[in-house]
Amino acid sequence: MKSLFQRLLILFLIPMGSSSVWADEPLDLSQYKGKQAVYIDFWASWCGPCRQSFPWLNQMNSRYAEQGLKVIAVNVDSDRDDAIEFLAEHPSNFQVIYDPKGVLAERFGIQGMPSAVLISREGEVVSQHIGFKQDRAEHYEQSIKQLLAEGEQGE
Repeated sequence: MKSLFQRLLILFLIPMGSSSVWADEPLDLSQYKGKQAVYIDFWASWCGPCRQSFPWLNQMNSRYAEQGLKVIAVNVDSDRDDAIEFLAEHPSNFQVIYDPKGVLAERFGIQGMPSAVLISREGEVVSQHIGFKQDRAEHYEQSIKQLLAEGEQGE
């Protein structure tokens, strides 16, 4: 069990500039329909590949947010403190949602961590993958670029 001091230290270590938004309410994807494509990444603090994916997610958010990509990371840890500690070590520049009961993971049929779902501006799931491998990152990014380009053509 972590001491109160350790918990406060973890909270202090999270970068003040982090735009992570902790939300306990369900994710309402309808707010993005017609406006943004959404990349949802499901992760947990105990997941090794999740540590590799966070820098890449930060890059994707920085590169494509202005082109209409919304990056959302959904944490499924049962203990929020574990997620907070993870974020202190691996800060995010994108929204983070806390889903300890796995409601969203179940909704999307998530089988392992990390897993990602790419959703079009029309609200349709266009791709989904389990795991994160650095040698596949270019393929993941290509899917995002293609989806954003299709959205521009449709406007």
